[in-house]
Amino acid sequence: MKKLFLAGLATETNTFAPLPTGRSAFLADYARRDGSRNPPRLSNLGTITWRRLAEADGHAVVESLTTFAQPGGITLRDVYEELRDTLLADLEAALPVDAVLLFMHGAMVAEGYDDCEGDTLARVRAMVGPGVTVGIELDLHCHLTETMRAAADVMVIYKEYPHTDIAERARDLYGLVMGAAEGRIRPVMAYHDCRMVSMWRTSHPPVRRFVDRMSALEGRDGILSVSFGHGFPWGDVPEVGARMLVVADGDAARAAALARTLGEELWAMRAEAETRHDTIDGAIDAALASRDPRPVVLADIADNAGAGAPSDNTAVLRRLVERGVRDAASGLYWDPGAVAICREAGVGARFTLRVGGKCGVASGDPVDLAVTVRGLSEHHTQGGLSGGRAVLGPSAWVEADGLHLVLTTHRQQPFAPDAFTGLGLALDDKRIVVVKSMQHFHAAFAPVASRVLYVAAPGACPPDYAAIPYLKRPAPYWPRVADPFAEEAR
Repeated sequence: MKKLFLAGLATETNTFAPLPTGRSAFLADYARRDGSRNPPRLSNLGTITWRRLAEADGHAVVESLTTFAQPGGITLRDVYEELRDTLLADLEAALPVDAVLLFMHGAMVAEGYDDCEGDTLARVRAMVGPGVTVGIELDLHCHLTETMRAAADVMVIYKEYPHTDIAERARDLYGLVMGAAEGRIRPVMAYHDCRMVSMWRTSHPPVRRFVDRMSALEGRDGILSVSFGHGFPWGDVPEVGARMLVVADGDAARAAALARTLGEELWAMRAEAETRHDTIDGAIDAALASRDPRPVVLADIADNAGAGAPSDNTAVLRRLVERGVRDAASGLYWDPGAVAICREAGVGARFTLRVGGKCGVASGDPVDLAVTVRGLSEHHTQGGLSGGRAVLGPSAWVEADGLHLVLTTHRQQPFAPDAFTGLGLALDDKRIVVVKSMQHFHAAFAPVASRVLYVAAPGACPPDYAAIPYLKRPAPYWPRVADPFAEEAR
C-alpha cells in the first residue's frame, strides 16, 4: 500500500487584465481535505479521479486544498502565499508520503511570482526529497518552465480544447506516477520551444490530426506521454508560448528527439492551423444571410472570462442594436448591478437598463436599452467542463426589441446552452447566438449551430498575437517575426 498526497491550486492569469485575483475568487470554488468527495467542479476533477483510483487500488489518501479561481488579472501576493503555504503545511503533516499528485493550471502569476506552479513544485520537492514521485496535471494553456520540469517527475497536459479530457488526463497521470513510485518506469521529460504564440483549437481539422498523432505515439517505443503546451498568450512571463513536452521511460535523448520532431511538425502547419477571425459586421452579415434554420453562433473571443476578460464589453452588442438585429441572444454579461436592478423590478417589468461597459477601457462604453425582464434565477448554473456544474449566481434574462441578453452575478463564460435555456431563453428559434467565449463553448454549442464564427472584436484578450506588448519574453516568436529560429541564430 502506498500513501498519496493530493491537492489542487489553480487559476489562469491574464497579466494585462484589469481585475486583480484575490481571496474571494479562490473561495468561490474551495475545499480543504474533502474536495474530492464533493460534486464535480473544475477545482476537483483531478482529485476526484485520483481518490477513486487510489482507493480502488488499496492506497491511502491524504488530501489538502482544492481551489480554482475564475481567470483574471494577477493574483495578490498574500493570497497566493497563503494558499501555497496551506498546501505545504498539509503536506508536511502528512509526511512520509510515497507520491504527490497536484492539479494546477500552469499559467498562474502572482505579485512577485511569474511561475506559481514552479514555485509550488520546487517547495514540494524540497519537502519530500528526491525519492518521492511528484506528478502534476496542467491546462494546455500553460507556461512550461525549467523550474517545473526540474521539480516534477512527470507532467501531463490536457490534450483537448475545449477541455473535455480533464478526468482522462488525470487517469494518465495517476498511472505514470504510480508506475514510477512502484519502480516499474523511470520517467524523464524533455521540452521543445516551438517559438510560436497563438491559439490552437482541437476542433479544427489540422490540430485534430496533430492531437490524434500525439495520442498514437504514447505507449510505444519507450514513450510514456506526449503533450502540447499551447501556452497562454496574455501572460507576460519569460516562457510564454507553445512548447512540446515528451515523457520517455529512462531515455532523455529519445524524449528530446520526439519533442523536437513534433515541434517542427507544428511549426510546418502554423498557417493551416490558424483560426479565421471575422469582423463584427462581417460576422453579423454572414449570420443574417444564412438560410439554415439553426442559429449561427458568433464567438466574442476577446471578451472571454475564461481568459481573464471582464466579460462586459459592448462592441458586438452595440452593433446588433445599431443594425436593428432581432431574434438574437447574447451572453454572458458580467453585470451584478444590472442583475440586482432586474431582481428588484421582477419578471415582466419594463424599464431602461444600462448594460456592460463598467470595468475599464477593454469593456467599451455601456449601452442603454429599453428592456423587459423575461426570466430570473437566484441560483443560476450551467454545464461545466468535463462534467459538473458551473455557478453563475443570481442572473437575469432581459429582452430589448427582439435582442435577448443573459446577465450574471458571477463572471463566467458560457460552456453550454443551459447558460441561456436555464433561464427559459430558447435558442433554437434564434438567428444569432453570441457567446462571450474563446472555445469552451464549442463542444456543446457547435452541435446545435449551423455555423460557428470567431469574431475579432475589442476586449482584454484580442487575437493579435504579434502585437501583445510583452516585456519579459526574451526570444523572438512567430507571428511577430516570420522565422524566429533564423532570427535567434543571428
